Amino acid sequence: MIVRIEGHDLPGRRWCEFDNVHVAVQVRAEPFEPVPGDAREAAWEVDVRLIDGDWRGPAVHGRKGERFLYLTWGNPSADDWRMFRRAKLMVRDVDPALITEAETSGRPLIARVGLTDRRGGPQCASGGSVEWSTG
Repeated sequence: MIVRIEGHDLPGRRWCEFDNVHVAVQVRAEPFEPVPGDAREAAWEVDVRLIDGDWRGPAVHGRKGERFLYLTWGNPSADDWRMFRRAKLMVRDVDPALITEAETSGRPLIARVGLTDRRGGPQCASGGSVEWSTG
């Protein structure tokens, strides 16, 4: 199944002491397709395998029953990501009917997420609102 993460309302390139803010999906321990913090929007597609209802794949993190996808915030310089924040997109928050629909239809499961927190900084933790749908 393809999961498409669509980020909107990015916080900008500068935040606190960071002057080159980027966001990416974390695949294993690495940022995947970083997007500048001042972009209009961000989008990533990751492949997820469902094994007996359990999400698996290089972009899936956490233990069984507690799975999530990470968005990682970094201040890149040369080959160094310099991660300073992460946000979790919790699998448990997805309506199982949407997962079934995405899996059987072949359409992506879409996570639409605001990337700026209430204080104007990069969204972190699992406190942001995520709207799940199918494409």
